[in-house]
Amino acid sequence: MRKIKIFAHISLDGIIAPPGDSDFAQGGWKARYRSSAGAEALAEAQGKNFDLLLGRRTYDLWAEFWPKVKEGAFAESLNAATKYVATRRPESLNWGPAQDLGADMLQSVRHLKSQDGPDLIVWGSSTLTSVLLQEGLVDEVVLIVCPVLLGAGKRFFSDNADPCELALVSTKTTATGVLLNTYRHVGSLPAK
Repeated sequence: MRKIKIFAHISLDGIIAPPGDSDFAQGGWKARYRSSAGAEALAEAQGKNFDLLLGRRTYDLWAEFWPKVKEGAFAESLNAATKYVATRRPESLNWGPAQDLGADMLQSVRHLKSQDGPDLIVWGSSTLTSVLLQEGLVDEVVLIVCPVLLGAGKRFFSDNADPCELALVSTKTTATGVLLNTYRHVGSLPAK
Protein backbone atom coordinates (compact mmCIF):
# COMPACT_ATOMS: atom_id res chain seq x y z
CA MET A 1 0.00 0.00 0.00
CA ARG A 2 1.32 3.39 -0.96
CA LYS A 3 1.52 6.41 1.32
CA ILE A 4 0.37 9.88 0.37
CA LYS A 5 2.70 12.64 1.54
CA ILE A 6 1.97 16.34 1.21
CA PHE A 7 4.91 18.76 0.95
CA ALA A 8 4.33 22.50 1.33
CA HIS A 9 6.42 25.63 1.78
CA ILE A 10 4.60 27.72 4.34
CA SER A 11 5.06 30.91 6.35
CA LEU A 12 4.80 30.98 10.13
CA ASP A 13 1.25 32.27 9.78
CA GLY A 14 0.17 29.46 7.44
CA ILE A 15 0.40 31.24 4.07
CA ILE A 16 1.55 29.33 1.00
CA ALA A 17 1.09 32.22 -1.45
CA PRO A 18 0.79 35.90 -0.49
CA PRO A 19 -1.31 38.27 -2.60
CA GLY A 20 0.32 38.92 -5.97
CA ASP A 21 2.69 35.93 -5.66
CA SER A 22 1.74 33.87 -8.67
CA ASP A 23 5.18 32.35 -8.99
CA PHE A 24 4.69 29.00 -7.21
CA ALA A 25 7.49 27.39 -9.24
CA GLN A 26 10.11 29.84 -7.98
CA GLY A 27 8.48 30.99 -4.75
CA GLY A 28 10.08 34.45 -4.57
CA TRP A 29 9.51 34.92 -0.85
CA LYS A 30 11.15 31.56 -0.09
CA ALA A 31 14.29 32.10 -2.17
CA ARG A 32 16.28 33.93 0.51
CA TYR A 33 15.94 30.92 2.84
CA ARG A 34 17.25 28.31 0.43
CA SER A 35 20.49 26.54 1.24
CA SER A 36 22.30 23.46 0.01
CA ALA A 37 21.83 21.80 3.43
CA GLY A 38 18.11 22.58 3.29
CA ALA A 39 17.86 21.14 -0.22
CA GLU A 40 19.62 17.98 0.93
CA ALA A 41 17.25 17.58 3.90
CA LEU A 42 14.25 18.12 1.63
CA ALA A 43 15.54 15.66 -0.97
CA GLU A 44 16.06 13.11 1.80
CA ALA A 45 12.50 13.62 3.11
CA GLN A 46 11.10 13.32 -0.40
CA GLY A 47 13.15 10.23 -1.31
CA LYS A 48 14.34 9.29 -4.77
CA ASN A 49 11.56 6.98 -5.91
CA PHE A 50 8.03 8.41 -5.81
CA ASP A 51 5.10 9.36 -7.98
CA LEU A 52 3.34 12.72 -7.94
CA LEU A 53 -0.29 13.68 -7.31
CA LEU A 54 -0.81 17.15 -8.75
CA GLY A 55 -3.57 19.62 -9.42
CA ARG A 56 -3.64 21.01 -12.95
CA ARG A 57 -2.24 24.44 -12.07
CA THR A 58 0.80 23.02 -10.29
CA TYR A 59 1.32 20.49 -13.09
CA ASP A 60 1.31 23.27 -15.71
CA LEU A 61 3.71 25.46 -13.71
CA TRP A 62 6.10 22.58 -13.11
CA ALA A 63 5.84 21.33 -16.72
CA GLU A 64 7.22 24.70 -17.81
CA PHE A 65 10.15 24.53 -15.41
CA TRP A 66 11.35 21.03 -14.43
CA PRO A 67 11.85 19.42 -17.86
CA LYS A 68 14.42 22.15 -18.61
CA VAL A 69 16.43 21.25 -15.51
CA LYS A 70 18.60 18.26 -16.38
CA GLU A 71 20.72 17.75 -13.27
CA GLY A 72 20.23 17.59 -9.54
CA ALA A 73 18.35 15.39 -7.12
CA PHE A 74 15.05 17.21 -7.50
CA ALA A 75 15.04 17.43 -11.29
CA GLU A 76 15.90 13.79 -11.88
CA SER A 77 13.31 12.51 -9.40
CA LEU A 78 10.52 14.88 -10.45
CA ASN A 79 11.06 14.31 -14.17
CA ALA A 80 11.14 10.51 -13.75
CA ALA A 81 8.06 10.33 -11.49
CA THR A 82 4.69 9.36 -12.91
CA LYS A 83 2.46 12.41 -12.58
CA TYR A 84 -1.18 11.70 -11.67
CA VAL A 85 -3.07 14.90 -12.44
CA ALA A 86 -6.51 16.19 -11.48
CA THR A 87 -7.51 17.73 -14.80
CA ARG A 88 -10.34 18.20 -17.25
CA ARG A 89 -7.82 18.41 -20.12
CA PRO A 90 -5.99 15.07 -20.09
CA GLU A 91 -5.02 15.34 -23.76
CA SER A 92 -2.57 18.15 -22.92
CA LEU A 93 -0.46 16.31 -20.32
CA ASN A 94 2.84 16.60 -22.17
CA TRP A 95 5.28 16.34 -19.25
CA GLY A 96 5.33 12.65 -18.67
CA PRO A 97 5.01 10.05 -17.75
CA ALA A 98 1.57 11.40 -16.84
CA GLN A 99 -2.04 10.33 -16.60
CA ASP A 100 -5.20 12.04 -15.50
CA LEU A 101 -7.12 10.98 -12.40
CA GLY A 102 -10.37 10.79 -14.34
CA ALA A 103 -13.87 11.97 -13.52
CA ASP A 104 -13.90 10.47 -10.01
CA MET A 105 -10.62 11.79 -8.65
CA LEU A 106 -11.14 10.39 -5.14
CA GLN A 107 -11.87 6.91 -6.41
CA SER A 108 -8.73 7.07 -8.56
CA VAL A 109 -6.60 8.24 -5.64
CA ARG A 110 -7.98 5.50 -3.39
CA HIS A 111 -7.18 2.94 -6.09
CA LEU A 112 -3.62 4.26 -6.54
CA LYS A 113 -3.07 4.30 -2.79
CA SER A 114 -4.23 0.68 -2.43
CA GLN A 115 -1.71 -0.56 -5.00
CA ASP A 116 1.90 -1.50 -4.50
CA GLY A 117 4.31 1.13 -5.75
CA PRO A 118 6.24 4.19 -4.71
CA ASP A 119 4.78 6.76 -2.34
CA LEU A 120 2.58 9.47 -3.81
CA ILE A 121 3.79 13.01 -3.17
CA VAL A 122 1.68 16.14 -3.44
CA TRP A 123 3.43 19.50 -3.96
CA GLY A 124 1.45 22.72 -4.26
CA SER A 125 -2.02 21.78 -5.46
CA SER A 126 -3.80 23.39 -2.51
CA THR A 127 -7.29 22.43 -3.72
CA LEU A 128 -6.25 18.79 -4.07
CA THR A 129 -4.48 18.93 -0.71
CA SER A 130 -7.63 20.12 1.05
CA VAL A 131 -9.74 17.33 -0.44
CA LEU A 132 -7.16 14.64 0.39
CA LEU A 133 -6.91 15.83 4.00
CA GLN A 134 -10.68 16.05 4.35
CA GLU A 135 -11.09 12.50 3.04
CA GLY A 136 -8.44 11.12 5.42
CA LEU A 137 -6.22 9.92 2.57
CA VAL A 138 -3.04 11.68 3.73
CA ASP A 139 -0.42 9.72 5.65
CA GLU A 140 2.17 12.47 6.18
CA VAL A 141 2.44 16.23 5.92
CA VAL A 142 5.87 17.79 5.47
CA LEU A 143 5.84 21.52 6.16
CA ILE A 144 8.83 23.57 5.08
CA VAL A 145 8.31 26.51 7.43
CA CYS A 146 10.06 29.77 6.48
CA PRO A 147 10.65 32.30 9.28
CA VAL A 148 8.36 34.97 7.84
CA LEU A 149 4.92 36.39 8.56
CA LEU A 150 3.06 37.20 5.33
CA GLY A 151 -0.22 38.40 6.86
CA ALA A 152 -2.58 37.55 4.04
CA GLY A 153 -2.85 35.19 1.13
CA LYS A 154 -3.69 31.62 0.30
CA ARG A 155 -3.56 29.46 3.39
CA PHE A 156 -2.35 25.87 3.45
CA PHE A 157 -5.26 24.68 5.59
CA SER A 158 -8.60 25.87 4.27
CA ASP A 159 -11.23 27.35 6.56
CA ASN A 160 -13.51 24.43 5.65
CA ALA A 161 -11.05 21.75 6.79
CA ASP A 162 -12.37 19.24 9.26
CA PRO A 163 -10.41 19.29 12.53
CA CYS A 164 -7.81 16.53 12.53
CA GLU A 165 -4.86 15.49 14.64
CA LEU A 166 -1.28 15.26 13.40
CA ALA A 167 1.65 13.76 15.30
CA LEU A 168 5.14 15.23 14.94
CA VAL A 169 7.46 12.58 13.44
CA SER A 170 10.60 14.66 12.99
CA THR A 171 11.92 18.17 12.68
CA LYS A 172 15.10 19.58 11.17
CA THR A 173 16.37 23.14 11.20
CA THR A 174 18.51 24.72 8.48
CA ALA A 175 21.11 27.43 9.01
CA THR A 176 18.71 29.92 7.40
CA GLY A 177 16.05 29.23 10.04
CA VAL A 178 13.78 27.02 7.96
CA LEU A 179 12.05 24.21 9.82
CA LEU A 180 11.39 20.95 8.01
CA ASN A 181 8.58 19.42 10.08
CA THR A 182 7.16 16.00 9.25
CA TYR A 183 3.80 15.05 10.70
CA ARG A 184 1.87 11.78 10.58
CA HIS A 185 -1.89 12.00 10.10
CA VAL A 186 -3.56 10.54 13.21
CA GLY A 187 -7.22 11.08 12.38
CA SER A 188 -10.17 13.22 13.35
CA LEU A 189 -9.66 15.47 16.32
CA PRO A 190 -11.37 13.78 19.28
CA ALA A 191 -14.29 15.66 20.79
CA LYS A 192 -14.00 16.61 24.45
